[in-house]
Amino acid sequence: MKNADLQARKNAATPRGVGVMCDFYAERAENAELWDVEGRRFIDFAAGIAVVNTGHRHPRLVKAVADQLDRFTHTAYQIVPYASYVELAEKINARAPGDFAKKTAFFTTGAEAVENAIKIARAFTGRPGVIAFSGGFHGRTMMGMALTGKVAPYKLGFGPFPGEVFHAPYPNPLHGVTTAESLRAVEALFKTDIDPKRVAAMIFEPVQGEGGFYAAPADFVRGLRKLCNEHGILLIADEVQTGFARTGKLFAMQHHDVVPDLTTMAKSLAGGMPLSGVVGRADVMDAAAPGGLGGTYAGNPLAVAAAHAVLDIIDEEALCERATMLGDKLKAKLIALQDDIPQIADVRGPGAMVALEFCKAGTNEPDAEMTKRVQARALERGLLLLVCGVYANVIRFLFPLTIPDAVFDEAIGILDEVLKETVGVPA
Repeated sequence: MKNADLQARKNAATPRGVGVMCDFYAERAENAELWDVEGRRFIDFAAGIAVVNTGHRHPRLVKAVADQLDRFTHTAYQIVPYASYVELAEKINARAPGDFAKKTAFFTTGAEAVENAIKIARAFTGRPGVIAFSGGFHGRTMMGMALTGKVAPYKLGFGPFPGEVFHAPYPNPLHGVTTAESLRAVEALFKTDIDPKRVAAMIFEPVQGEGGFYAAPADFVRGLRKLCNEHGILLIADEVQTGFARTGKLFAMQHHDVVPDLTTMAKSLAGGMPLSGVVGRADVMDAAAPGGLGGTYAGNPLAVAAAHAVLDIIDEEALCERATMLGDKLKAKLIALQDDIPQIADVRGPGAMVALEFCKAGTNEPDAEMTKRVQARALERGLLLLVCGVYANVIRFLFPLTIPDAVFDEAIGILDEVLKETVGVPA
């Protein structure tokens, strides 16, 4: 089987709207490495877009899914429930931020989790409005697109979108947006666009994913909490990409001294199996009437079994601590390159949610071409990298947290060579 043959078949059989980054096809994967159908090896610094924080095919996860497969694969939790769903909800309730009583509901995708968080917020408050932020990404469903603060490619040609959704700028010091300006913009919405008494929720990512890996400043998070408290608005933390040890904490909001009312989760919750969820204040979560939440595959037992294994792996292998150690090592390497590579405008991110932003030398003008060249050269060398940011000028690093030290060091060596070659710095 050849990649070129599969590529031709893909182009004939599937629509162009499903964008695919690579022109090779996976055959197998193990921890932080994968091999294509022609036997070529790649180091995976994408992790399925932050889905396999615990690595490809972790033995503990594989066993958990196999054991569940021997019992049953599906009953629909809403028809015939099973203990593993309840037990997982109990674990998430105990671990999510907040010392109040919590409840958790499980779904299938991150977009579903976001949609249901909005439904729950509207049911609890009796209000329609939602405030989101520029650069945020919340999914490809209609409500997800309405909340997302990036037009291309997510919103092109798909409108109109659900109403009563408003956007304010997200803090971005590199590009001149301060916390004070962001919070003032939210308050301006209350003067010009929507009465705060009509706002059900504000939703934000503690670290923006697709938007460029910008971390929410502590004073911004406190400011949102204060505004929500003043106006009876719920605060939703979208932790679909930040959750499950990626930032050095189980949840990114654990870096802050304030607590959201609702938290969405997905991606690495089940280590590659489709599972998402919403956890939050018990009184808020109970606002929806029976039957108002759920889905045919929501809380699939195979995915739930995988999620139990993921939580055990994070604890037993100290992956929160490892995320911080690996992230610090990578950031130190990238910062050391800034003198030789002036296009490196910023290196940032908590834990192992690291970003490398390129701007044209001596300016704050985004350099998407440089970013594209780095990504392409790395791929030629067998290192899989992802690009993000509103201007497509950010490399985001999402390696599995279980990556062996030798493989991590190999990848850092490739990255060093690629960055120097791209700007003509001698190795």
